[in-house]
Amino acid sequence: MPNARPRQFDLIAFDWDGTLFDSTAIITRCIQEAVVDVGGQRPTREAASYVIGMSLLPALAHAAPDVPQDKYPALGERYRHHYLQHQNDISLFEGVLPMLKALKARHHWLTVATGKSRLGLNEALQAVALRGVFDGSRTADETAGKPKPQMLNELMREFGIPPERSLMIGDTTHDLQMALNAGCASVGVSYGAHEPDAFHALNPRHVAHSVQDLHDWLLQHA
Repeated sequence: MPNARPRQFDLIAFDWDGTLFDSTAIITRCIQEAVVDVGGQRPTREAASYVIGMSLLPALAHAAPDVPQDKYPALGERYRHHYLQHQNDISLFEGVLPMLKALKARHHWLTVATGKSRLGLNEALQAVALRGVFDGSRTADETAGKPKPQMLNELMREFGIPPERSLMIGDTTHDLQMALNAGCASVGVSYGAHEPDAFHALNPRHVAHSVQDLHDWLLQHA
């Protein structure tokens, strides 16, 4: 029987780390270790996790205000070093693949808008056998980082979808602010990097407390 309920969103953009990929704890630890490596004071877990989703060097600079700018390249290199040591420890959250397959079956355009680099995202997509699931993606090193709206603007332009038919899903205030800046609706997830109390001022349609919660909401409302 055909579904009589009209689809609300044609384009769904997902953040990667902390939303689909269970990487928040590892990224936080890598940021902390990188800062110590270049002589900075070890950031707290809260300070390190707050910057997840931002472009790499601005994120590291925010997490390590006592590290001088001339050490930023070394800071980025040390972060990448630690991340590569742990990248095989990272996996999709349980339930993500069934959710994506269900959305794909409903013919939504599925995309990724991430603070990762293009190289990093491509490696992650290969590692978890997701090539072909996503129709498009944008990364921080090929356009402006969050919360600037360029990632979403470019994805909407690529697929010819207006903001009112587009939905951004993420685990940080950077994701939800980007959606606001692009004129899109958003959904927050509480199981990633940021505490969900900060989401409400950014007017998400829903805050999901698990992948199953997100899956159920999307099938009902997207």
